[in-house]
Amino acid sequence: MSGAVPWNEARAQEIIDAHLGLEGPALPILHAIQEEFGYVPEAVVPQLAQSLNISRAEMHGVVTFYHDFRHAPAGRHVLKLCRAESCQSMGSEKIAKDFLERIKLEWGGTANDGSLTVEAIYCLGLCAHSPGALYDGEPIGRVDAEILDELASEAQKS
Repeated sequence: MSGAVPWNEARAQEIIDAHLGLEGPALPILHAIQEEFGYVPEAVVPQLAQSLNISRAEMHGVVTFYHDFRHAPAGRHVLKLCRAESCQSMGSEKIAKDFLERIKLEWGGTANDGSLTVEAIYCLGLCAHSPGALYDGEPIGRVDAEILDELASEAQKS
């Protein structure tokens, strides 16, 4: 997630204002906030609620409903492992569990050196190449332990 800038309330308001004219602007704003800051800070929830004229509880519900919105900055690289049915049928749960144990992370966790964040995702549309993953936005099919270890090693080096 290199390129993300530190949280800035004024910049967040610029992003909100730029999207307010859209139909159903909440999700485009949240995506833009995450794109800018690397996550959706808790501080933006009341700001966004006020701008959209909805309650903080409603806005909090939207932010927490979608797994794609992070609540803390991600590592320099993000690995998303598919946990949908097709990937599960090809052993993804065991592959992911073993990988997370090897690198000593939980789902959604970031390595201590900030090199890698591992997140769950539910269907990448790579079912014919299950189990699937997404590494910094790049789809990877037929993921196995060796591939995951290579990705973790690559993340540490860059």
